[in-house]
Amino acid sequence: MSDIIVQVVTRMMIPYLQLYGLYIILFGHNSPGGGFAGGTVIASSLILYVLAFGIDNEELRLSGSVARIVESCGALAYVGIGLAGILLGANFLSNHSAGFPLGIPGRVFSGGTIVLLTVSIGLKVASTMITLFTNVAEKEGEGE
Repeated sequence: MSDIIVQVVTRMMIPYLQLYGLYIILFGHNSPGGGFAGGTVIASSLILYVLAFGIDNEELRLSGSVARIVESCGALAYVGIGLAGILLGANFLSNHSAGFPLGIPGRVFSGGTIVLLTVSIGLKVASTMITLFTNVAEKEGEGE
């Protein structure tokens, strides 16, 4: 698609969509949202870019190797946070019982490790959605 209006509006919307996705991830323990919802919003902003500018545009495209690294880091961070609870003598993904400070209610870091867990889930979900979309879009392009 080469519609200049769609491309300009897309360029203007992407930073706000990504900022909103980050907000959903960071405040998911205080309000509706979390890692999955925020990750889908961030991924949808990048999918919007691909739809507006085409799959072949390399300007903001996330390469396969980078997507795999981000995906792996999200999963490893989740497991690492869970194992930290075990190493501190509590259950997997323990929070207060493992000794993590819970902070002041209503603030970003008020849930102990929950914020870190939602960030890792957001990374995993966003990179997985982008990878799936680009793989499907590339396969569709080969069929034409």
